[in-house]
Amino acid sequence: KSLGRSSVRSRMSLKSPKAYNSLQKGAVIWDPKPLQVKKIFEALKKGLNEYLEAHQAELDYLSGRHKDTKRNSRLEIISQVPPSLSPLQKQIRSVERYIRKLEFHISKVEELYEAYCIQCRLRDGATNMKHAFSLSPSTKASRESLVELYKNFQECTEDMCFIEGALEVHLGEFHVKMKGLVGFARLCPGDQYEVFVRLGRQKWRLKGKIETDDSQTWDEEEKIFIPNLHEKFEIKVTELRGLATILVGVVTCDSINFFTTKPQAIIVDITELGTIKLQLEVLW
Repeated sequence: KSLGRSSVRSRMSLKSPKAYNSLQKGAVIWDPKPLQVKKIFEALKKGLNEYLEAHQAELDYLSGRHKDTKRNSRLEIISQVPPSLSPLQKQIRSVERYIRKLEFHISKVEELYEAYCIQCRLRDGATNMKHAFSLSPSTKASRESLVELYKNFQECTEDMCFIEGALEVHLGEFHVKMKGLVGFARLCPGDQYEVFVRLGRQKWRLKGKIETDDSQTWDEEEKIFIPNLHEKFEIKVTELRGLATILVGVVTCDSINFFTTKPQAIIVDITELGTIKLQLEVLW
């Protein structure tokens, strides 16, 4: 157990809990969810590798162009002062820096998840031993062991929650764009709607109107959300009729598929029959 805890504390810098969403006052999650964390980790790693592959391909292309430029050049500049970098060389160096940043990001995420798995196994081991001791005759030694096992269980739980919070810092941002409602005959000129999007404590409330030419105008078009390990997107749509509001529907949307390089077009059924749909675009 001591080796496991030493591993967590040595590999992770102890920062203020304010830096982590899951460790903010009133939002501490004392029930780690390893299966959910595993799904997010796999989606995150896959998305980061997609970005890495895309930038590596860009670097290969730029490097090829640079070689062709040098090969085709017939002018040689002889000077004691080194020539300044060309725009192409500056672009190559910029991509190289970004690739190194991505590689570090991936290694950090893998390191955090490795530490998380260690604590998860230790926690499971403490649970199994507690169960075994509870089935044996009660003695002073067994009671002391149970107390120690409970302490170890609590410490592992705390470490897992800490790592979950640290992992959230590396999830990036979701840029969500409003693309409008789709409702065919259900949407009429003059209709007004309110869309409320929530992700944990983050909220986005926007109002829209159906114009006479069937176009839509919304008071906001984009919102940035910070991904959360434990929360799904909650979307609520209401129709505004004077002072009254009529609930159109409420849906939830998982964010697992949003960790990718390409913008994701999201169309969700707001009503049970799908007569009104909401269209969003998410860019990670």
